[in-house]
Amino acid sequence: MNNQPLLTVDLVELDKKHFIHPTSSIKEQQENGPAAIFKEGHGVYVTDINGKTYIEGMASLWNVNVGYGRKELAEAAKEQMEKLAFSSCFATFSNEPAIRLAAKLAEITPGDLSAVFFTSGGSESNDTAYKLVRHYWKLKGYPNKTKIISRKKAYHGVAIGATSATGIQDFQNMTTALAPEFIHADTFSVDSVREIIEREGAENIAAFLAEPIQGAGGVNIPPDSYFQEIRKICDENNILFIADEVITGFGRTGKMFACEHWNVVPDVMLIAKGITSGYIPLGAVIIHEKLHKDLIELSEGTLLHGFTYSGHPTACAVALRNIQIIEEENLVENSRLMGEELHKQLKMLQSELPIVGEVRSLGLIGALEIVKDKQTNERFEKKLAPIIINEARQRGLILRTVTFGDADTIVFSPPLVINKQEIQKMFQILRDSMISVMNNLQI
Repeated sequence: MNNQPLLTVDLVELDKKHFIHPTSSIKEQQENGPAAIFKEGHGVYVTDINGKTYIEGMASLWNVNVGYGRKELAEAAKEQMEKLAFSSCFATFSNEPAIRLAAKLAEITPGDLSAVFFTSGGSESNDTAYKLVRHYWKLKGYPNKTKIISRKKAYHGVAIGATSATGIQDFQNMTTALAPEFIHADTFSVDSVREIIEREGAENIAAFLAEPIQGAGGVNIPPDSYFQEIRKICDENNILFIADEVITGFGRTGKMFACEHWNVVPDVMLIAKGITSGYIPLGAVIIHEKLHKDLIELSEGTLLHGFTYSGHPTACAVALRNIQIIEEENLVENSRLMGEELHKQLKMLQSELPIVGEVRSLGLIGALEIVKDKQTNERFEKKLAPIIINEARQRGLILRTVTFGDADTIVFSPPLVINKQEIQKMFQILRDSMISVMNNLQI
């Protein structure tokens, strides 16, 4: 057996031949190979196999909250694996890390969210919630309450239910069939939600589903009163409110959970990503105490929903240690403070460069719009955001674009351990990249 290290060219060819990448252009991969092959990371930085180091301005997929290279999380996984790497939680079997993590989540989530169903990630959390709320209404004697109101520009995952709930048309166009009973309201229109309820009938609607801040849809932040009004409408119409905190949970917005900004407690909360900072796959659905009590009282037989890795002991042990790091290092407060610096840098770019339109942020999640004319919000014929982030990557900064529909947006979501100097460095690279692109295109 040949144990010699593979050369970069070998890895590129193996990647192209054998690895189908998620949410990627197959054609681009085949023509150019992987954009980078990473080998290690520390803090807010990642390094590829050629030794080039980048600031990870997206915390990978909005999720490496405690930063890269945390040996504490590797040690937590090792310790648990040596004792009990895996054990099924079917048929009421249990394990200590899952029990302790469920109790910890009940402690740190707002209000009376108190009972936890574990999944492997955000898409599973979403599909689980849709099934659970419909099951709940069936047990309550309302079997017709099956429809779920989601929103345009929403992203909820790529399982068939989550894809159907997603309000970004490009994701729905990928498949030839969607799950029924999902209705999309206008993004921040309370009137649109009321109109759907009136048209469809509250007796037929199981839940309203929303990200507190839309992530993949462009980091869209709601008006101050929006979620209070939604909460009231749900209560008045006997509709459950599901908050998808997969991206926004665990300190991303300067609060432990984003819905705390508006003092709203959902009936169901969906989490993943930051629960382990991406070190191991894990997600969860957390339900309100009143729902849990009803399920206890009304359920008979087996709850016929579960994943092999629901309550995975190693994943739960890593999550417990991850949450401990977030709390001990005050990373929620750091997110708030560094979020102020991030917003300051966004506003500076807006004032300095003619192509930067609207900017928005909350904590360490933000976005800027690329425009041809700031007054009219006119866009360039060719979208510039992908060109800019490619230039930024060459200069050592990883960011992400949102270009669905007419959007031409650059989004930000760095690890919560980032400091002021690193934010300033990140924005200097971005500024230089934007100026370079403007000069090359003679803008």
